[in-house]
Amino acid sequence: MIALGFESSCDETSVAVLEDDRTLANLVSSQDFHKKYGGVVPELSSRAHLARVAPLTRDALVQAGVELADVDLIAATAGPGLIGALLVGFTFAKGLAVAERKPFVPVNHVEAHFFSGFLMDEKPEYPFLALAVSGGHTMLVLVEDELTLTRLGGTVDDAAGEAFDKGAKTLGLPYPGGPNIQKTAERGDPERYPFPIAELKSKYDFSFSGVKTALLRQVQILRTGNDPLAEETVADLAASYQRSIVEALIRKTDAAIAEFAPKSVSLVGGVAANKPLREAFTRTTAARGAKAVVPSIQYCGDNAAMIAWRGLALHRAGERFSNEYRPFPSFQSRYARDYSDNPR
Repeated sequence: MIALGFESSCDETSVAVLEDDRTLANLVSSQDFHKKYGGVVPELSSRAHLARVAPLTRDALVQAGVELADVDLIAATAGPGLIGALLVGFTFAKGLAVAERKPFVPVNHVEAHFFSGFLMDEKPEYPFLALAVSGGHTMLVLVEDELTLTRLGGTVDDAAGEAFDKGAKTLGLPYPGGPNIQKTAERGDPERYPFPIAELKSKYDFSFSGVKTALLRQVQILRTGNDPLAEETVADLAASYQRSIVEALIRKTDAAIAEFAPKSVSLVGGVAANKPLREAFTRTTAARGAKAVVPSIQYCGDNAAMIAWRGLALHRAGERFSNEYRPFPSFQSRYARDYSDNPR
């Protein structure tokens, strides 16, 4: 089957064409202009999606070597995300589906991240554990099959990607924060500042507000008047801050591997592009004897290939959706249950 996928949940417009598990095209147009504002401006994001979605669709079909008539189904991100941005891609995709009389599949893009490892040659094996880490979400999920997911835990405050962005701002580093903290941290000592790692009553939940506050206070202590911090100091702070966030993610993942003994473990989401996190994740899974699946960088951030794959998987599983289905800004899932309600 051939699927046409659309992603527009935040500041990437993406259109992809998949034939079963094979990616024929996966085009992503990033909105780099948000850098000058220090973060994503929702209204500008929506306008950019509106300008780019049609030409990107044409380009994706050309690159894939298929006509719209060849497409078997159309899938689009329904949420979570910025509602204005979501509406652009979702409405465009649904309009195409209705006009061409194709099945339309709305996709939760966080769920699509869980399954993004299936876009790789080395695929996850059920049941697998997924650590999803992005700017808006941080979640540990046990995936038993396409329709059965157990949410073990998530962040109670900031997501890890959000913590990186806010930490970068505190350090005077440009947006986006994650890549710039990683680059700066390469010159620093990760042991220089012992930032805290939150321990919560719920063993698989995360919290990053404490380390974010600790970084702010340390910067206030070190800064003299209005003078900027020395480059060496910023590098040490970035390295220590990054180490704390990575360690928090790895500790919970290691505990979940020990308890649930999954056949494989997948690291997904935009923050999965972080090199120290990828390295620590690989070491930890290897030590537990689990198979590690980490998508390539092109499938870590928001992309339409994972939306198309999830759409195909849901359709094959017999899931059907009304054209009245509406986008949603916050996380909601008809397939995920909470671990706290169903403990093992």
